[in-house]
Amino acid sequence: MKHPMSAPPRSPVTADQLRPGDPYELSEGRLVECLPTGRRGGRSNLVGGEVLDTDPAVEAAGVDIGISPRPDMLRAPDLVVGNIPDEPGWATAAPPLAVEYADTGQDEAELQRKIEELLAAGTRWVWVVRLHGTRRVEVHEAAPDAPERDATPAAPAPLSARATPPLAPAARAAARVWPQVRQPARVAVAGETLEAPGVLRNAVPVEALYDRSAAHEATLRNLLQRKGYDGLDAVRDEGRRQGLRAAVRDLCELLGIALSPEREASLDAMDEAALGALREHLKRDRRWP
Repeated sequence: MKHPMSAPPRSPVTADQLRPGDPYELSEGRLVECLPTGRRGGRSNLVGGEVLDTDPAVEAAGVDIGISPRPDMLRAPDLVVGNIPDEPGWATAAPPLAVEYADTGQDEAELQRKIEELLAAGTRWVWVVRLHGTRRVEVHEAAPDAPERDATPAAPAPLSARATPPLAPAARAAARVWPQVRQPARVAVAGETLEAPGVLRNAVPVEALYDRSAAHEATLRNLLQRKGYDGLDAVRDEGRRQGLRAAVRDLCELLGIALSPEREASLDAMDEAALGALREHLKRDRRWP
């Protein structure tokens, strides 16, 4: 629920001065205005979120959750995956995986700063889904030798020393320089998959983060795996096996063949081919093999 805000507090600001629904993030005590999401961004957020939330390894995921590991920082990625308690207030630990959607008009300098702050605070991956032009996902990963993640910026270093993708001149001028907390970004396009070992069980097709049909397919796979099935084919196979078992039991009842516990256990262990062969044997020989 959004609360009306009469006037923003004066800088520097701390996270406890902001309330859920206030249209701001916080970067080093500086207010960052957050505007409403456009149509395709909103659609993509929803379908991408359902794919991540239903992954069998995910405990919790959320949308626009405020991340405040220190008082002068409050960032709200479009999607986060991690241990998110069902409680009010800001999250004080950075999520292992965060997703940002970027469309026309994106403030690139602010986006790069946000990525740096999240990785410095402990996020392992930030996926940036680019909705304009060729749809693609930029994967920003924390450097393996990153410094202790206290999210504190270091003294400026030459831009050539930063492990970040190239920025436009305006973005370079506006972005703060942080320690080398990330590896060079890689770009994944349609037809490729994204992985987050230790966070997600399944690889995520790039299209599933923005395309409704692809997202539904990935979500169905995830939900079936949560119920013990590898996928839709496994459900169909189980349905055929159950139908054959029922047919065998009906034949046994018709032929007066008793199904002992041992025979029932044998039936339950048979695959589709074995059940089909047993049914044919009962029809032909009218006795248990």
